[in-house]
Amino acid sequence: MSMVLSSASVADIAELRQLYFEVYGHGYPVPLGSDPVVMHRLITDGSAHWLTARTGSTTLVGSAVVVTEPGSRIGKLVGLAVHPAHRDGGVASRLTGAVCDRAFATGRLDSVYATVRLVTEGPQHVVVRNGFRPLGLLPNAVEVQGCESLALFARYADGVLERREGVAQVPERLSALLSAASTGVGIDYDGAHPVACRGTAGSGPDTQPIELITAPAFVRRRFFDLFPKPDDRFFPLHTPNAVLVAADGRFEAYADLDPAAGSCALVAVHPRPAALTGSLEALMATVRRAGVDYAEALLPLADIDALQVFCASGFVPSAVYPAMRRIRDRMHDYVVLSRTSRQIDFRQIAVSPLLQPYLGAYLSAWTTTYLPLHEVSR
Repeated sequence: MSMVLSSASVADIAELRQLYFEVYGHGYPVPLGSDPVVMHRLITDGSAHWLTARTGSTTLVGSAVVVTEPGSRIGKLVGLAVHPAHRDGGVASRLTGAVCDRAFATGRLDSVYATVRLVTEGPQHVVVRNGFRPLGLLPNAVEVQGCESLALFARYADGVLERREGVAQVPERLSALLSAASTGVGIDYDGAHPVACRGTAGSGPDTQPIELITAPAFVRRRFFDLFPKPDDRFFPLHTPNAVLVAADGRFEAYADLDPAAGSCALVAVHPRPAALTGSLEALMATVRRAGVDYAEALLPLADIDALQVFCASGFVPSAVYPAMRRIRDRMHDYVVLSRTSRQIDFRQIAVSPLLQPYLGAYLSAWTTTYLPLHEVSR
């Protein structure tokens, strides 16, 4: 059967919403598949590359989007959906390749990343066939059809990985993750000296309450006042809509809070990440009351002090994103650290061989964080 790929138009919105409903039911947590206002903006404002697949020129059977943002050289592959009746025809792979090719052809992107569901291995094979490389696992990261874990993949523009800036030291708790990346991405981290981690998840808990302010317009204004320089607020495709404030004013943690997906991205901390020391238990309790069970932070691999703070506060190294950020002519690596308040259950996930090293790395880091050897041996 012939398949026609074309750019999405405003006239497609009703059919696209129906497609996402047929694929995901009411459980799809991304507004580009359900909110017509968001869909209209993405189609018309130039911030997304959106392709549809039709049988001939009639029935809509597939959709894929790469979203971008001004000033960032990173895109995200989202909204990949194929009608259940057409999943065996290679539609997903064709859409993925075509929409990424179109995004990279602009010359304005260094990489495109994707968070892939682990319900089956199929989506993992789709992105790998189109040049994506595995970067890690995000356990309990999203609420779709129940609490689900995701895998992180990225595809790079030519020459990007060759311009990486090396690091001299890394916290030893990242060693297993970096070893997995050496296998999955072909990155050499042998020159990074492991440094012993400080403290444990349960050291010095803070009993002071944390206030959650969910006033998006106010939060954005305050965020840009405190972080006027792009260098201070690097978390691509995330804009905070909430702020977690210590009762004594010791810190303000800006977050992209998404109760529908059950997730929270900690975008930036004022005055510095170290201010969160001892307060992560209270912070997680506050976001749980807001309907969120998963939080993640994105930190430079070279910022060993910030990484130590989060590792000592119960966050687990989950993924590494080599060459994520361009500073002048060099590319810098970043690490995703995550924390979940739900029990992690890997029994139902489908992990392809490419992701197996990351699963082992996560289990090793989680055990080191929450089951110290001296406690296990008692």
